[in-house]
Amino acid sequence: MQSYNSFEVAKQQVLEAARLLNLDEATIELLTKPQREMNFTLHVRMDDNTTKIFQAYRIQYNFARGPAKGGIRFHPDETVDTIRALACWMVWKTAVVDLPLGGGKGGVCCNPKILSERELENISREYVRMIAPLLGSDKDIPAPDVYTNPQTMAWMMDEFETIMNRHERGVFTDKPQQIGGTEGRRDATARGGVITVREACKVYGFDPSKNFAIQGFGNAGQRAALLHHEILGGGKLIAVSDSRGAIFNSNGLDPKELVTHKLKTGSVINFKESEPISQDELLELDVEILYPAALENAITSENASNIKAKVICELANGPTTPEADLILYDKNVHVIPDILGSAGGVTVSYFEMVQDNYSYFWDETLVHQRLDKKLTTAYHTVQEAIKDKKVHPRLAAMVVGIARVAEACKLRGWV
Repeated sequence: MQSYNSFEVAKQQVLEAARLLNLDEATIELLTKPQREMNFTLHVRMDDNTTKIFQAYRIQYNFARGPAKGGIRFHPDETVDTIRALACWMVWKTAVVDLPLGGGKGGVCCNPKILSERELENISREYVRMIAPLLGSDKDIPAPDVYTNPQTMAWMMDEFETIMNRHERGVFTDKPQQIGGTEGRRDATARGGVITVREACKVYGFDPSKNFAIQGFGNAGQRAALLHHEILGGGKLIAVSDSRGAIFNSNGLDPKELVTHKLKTGSVINFKESEPISQDELLELDVEILYPAALENAITSENASNIKAKVICELANGPTTPEADLILYDKNVHVIPDILGSAGGVTVSYFEMVQDNYSYFWDETLVHQRLDKKLTTAYHTVQEAIKDKKVHPRLAAMVVGIARVAEACKLRGWV
C-alpha cells in the first residue's frame, strides 16, 4: 500500500486553494510553514523507578486570527510531519467556522495502552513543564486528541497553574466540568458532524433513514452512532470498526449496546449478532452515509473508486488523500471535509474558553443551539464556495478558511 506524508498532503491542499485565490508568493510561503515548532524530549519517572525518555512535539502553526488552538495526542507512531499537518488543518478549521483562533497541535510518542495512570500523569505534567511559558489562553490552548482525555487536561492545567502561580482555567479545554469544563463538550465533534450531514441531506436530497457505517469507534465514532438517529430522525448502523477489527450486521447494530460493549471490553469485536469484516470492506460498503472517525489516509487513490457511500462526513483529521478527493468528486460522492465535519469539537472548546474567561457557564441546551448555528452557517458558506468556484467540497472549505487567514495576515502587515 502506498504511504502518504500527511504534511505534504496538507501543503498540497493549501497550494490548490491559494492558486484559486490568486495569493502572492509571500502569503503562500507563510501559510505552508509553521510559525513556531517545539521538538523536545520528556524525562519521565516510571512505576519501576526507572527513567524513560519520550519524544514530544508542540507546533503553533499560525496566529493571524488568534492564539493557537489544537489537541495533544499520545500515540506510539507519532511523527513531526503528522503533527505539522494536524496543526495546519486546525488553522483552516477554526477559520471555516469563523472562530477568533489560530491553529496548533501537539503529541507525545508513547503507547498509553501499556502505561499506568500514574505514568500517564507524569508524562502529562512533564509535557507542560517543558513548554509552559508558551501556553496560555492568549497564546496557545491545547485540548485532548487521540488517547488523551479530560483527565489528561486536568493534570496539565493543574501543572500549568502551579508553575505560573495563578488560576487560568481557559488554558486547556475539554476539562472535567468540576474544574471549568463546559456542558456539551463530550459529543461536540460528533454532533457538529451530524449537523452538517443533516444540512447536506436538505441540500442534496440524501436519505438519512438509510444505512450508515462508522470507521473508528473512539469518542467521536461512539457519539456519532448515538446522535445519528436523534438528529437525523432515522438511519441504521450496519458496520463499525476500531483498531482491533471491524464488525457488520446487515440488520443493524444497536448503538447503545455497542457503546456499552466497547467500553466494557475495549473493542467492538465479538459484539453479539455481528460478523467480522476487514477495514477495507467497511469503507466500501453500500451505505448512504460513511463516517471516517479514525486516523489519517484511510481513503486513498487505491480504494476511493470502490466507495459506495453517498455522503462521507469526516470526523477524523485527514482521512482522505487529495487524489481520492478527485475520484470521489467524479463519482458524485459528497464529502464533508474534516475542517468542517469535525469542527464541532473546536467550536465548543471555544465556547468553553469564553465561559472560563468570564466565569459564567451556559446550560447544555444553549451550547447545542450555538453549536448548531455555527456549523449550519459554516456548511452553507462552504456550499456557496462550491458553487462559486466549481470545485469539490474540501477545496471549497479550504478556500473559505485560507481566504480568512490570508486576509488577517495582510491586515497585520505580515505580507
